[in-house]
Amino acid sequence: MKRSEKADTARGAIPDMPQVKRPSLAGTQTLARGLEVIEAVAAGATTLVELATAIGLTRSTTHRLAATLIERRYLAFTRGAGYALGPKLLELGYVTAQQTDLPRIAREHLEALSASTGDTVHLGILDGSTALYLDKIQGTRRVEIGSRIGERQPLRSTGIGKALILDADDAQLRECYDQEARLGKGYTVPLEVWLTRMREYTKLGYAFDLEENEDRIRCVAAPIRGANGTIVASISVSSAAQYMDDVRMHGLSFEVKNAADAIGAALGFNPAAVQRVARPQKR
Repeated sequence: MKRSEKADTARGAIPDMPQVKRPSLAGTQTLARGLEVIEAVAAGATTLVELATAIGLTRSTTHRLAATLIERRYLAFTRGAGYALGPKLLELGYVTAQQTDLPRIAREHLEALSASTGDTVHLGILDGSTALYLDKIQGTRRVEIGSRIGERQPLRSTGIGKALILDADDAQLRECYDQEARLGKGYTVPLEVWLTRMREYTKLGYAFDLEENEDRIRCVAAPIRGANGTIVASISVSSAAQYMDDVRMHGLSFEVKNAADAIGAALGFNPAAVQRVARPQKR
């Protein structure tokens, strides 16, 4: 060891260690290559030869990657024109833009709703099979709501979660209920009772949490629709059950719906111009 290294070691410093290159997992390499294919098409590659050259792989390997991406709609292929970016990327870009702008657009409406009701207001989106909280405005009442921004909550027991799936058909609702049951999440409302409530909520355009997710906490929630009429988010007003009897909850539903519609309008939703996506209910 050199004198300088000995001095560093004496002071508690660790001498430079040789860099060890970790082997990449096959799945990680495949994912990276797939992304390179998408990037190559975005850069202008339209033929298999151009793609293979751009990412440095054989034509057969490149063709397999491209075929998978076409199957998943990240790429499209037409004879004569070659490869192009697929509709899935448009969908993801649309959702990303909405999610990026959503908290900023919704904030003033959430603050106004919290100020007028005195209660805690949440904003959430569907994230896989859970509700993800994007924002929270604490109410003025001395009521502690056990929720956090960035937290994920169940769909079947929360008001904000139910509002996110109001367009789901019975089969999808059953799957949602069963999936959360399989995960071992405790819930006391039987399936058929829950389905009956969800059908009624769908007709009304709003949903309730009747102390189902948090003891002695009730919520009124409503969906936010985007430019194409589909549900992109939801908001809820939450408070202690002593401030949320049935009469007040039904009265609040109009205020919550109005706030959700105002946010939707800022996102481009126009009920008069966009036909609401309605899925047939399976009885």
